[in-house]
Amino acid sequence: MSEARSLSPEALGALPIRRYEGPVRLVTAPAELERALAEIERERVVGFDTETRPAFVRGERYLPALVQLATAGAVYLLQVQQHDFSGPLREVLGSERVVKAGVSVREDLRGLRELFAFEARAVVDLGTVARRHGVKQTGVRNLAGMFLAARIPKGAKTTNWAARQLTPRQIAYAATDAWVCRELYLRFAELGLVPGAAPAT
Repeated sequence: MSEARSLSPEALGALPIRRYEGPVRLVTAPAELERALAEIERERVVGFDTETRPAFVRGERYLPALVQLATAGAVYLLQVQQHDFSGPLREVLGSERVVKAGVSVREDLRGLRELFAFEARAVVDLGTVARRHGVKQTGVRNLAGMFLAARIPKGAKTTNWAARQLTPRQIAYAATDAWVCRELYLRFAELGLVPGAAPAT
């Protein structure tokens, strides 16, 4: 593997910023969801992430508010506390044909299971894959720096993801996180790092 196995904060800060610049679909209606599912089912791999309202008080905890799925053509945002997406998400997460690639996905799956029951199949944790190849820094931003030579902004991470109306900044941040997970999976596949990686469940 030719990529660096670690990256200093200075080196990361010197990289060019990249954000997702393609179409973002905030799914709110049944017809939109049907179109989203049709596209997702045609994909070999989708980027997968969730966002949760941050807790600032000890003992406080919230469930996921947003699920992001990135395809080759668009990023789909599902506000899972505003609408019942349990049926279609159960189908996507349980599909053996479509790989769902993310970072720290065990936490994402654990949170979603508190909203609805599902079986997870073909879910790959990119951080786990990277660790198996000697990479020490396995957060999504460090991985993007090492494998994509890009700096992914953190901006909206600690905002209220449970808000009924998401801001343009939140939407851009959430879409970028899912998109970069897909990009990382494709890069890992190019480097031969993905075969043999145990799916996260």
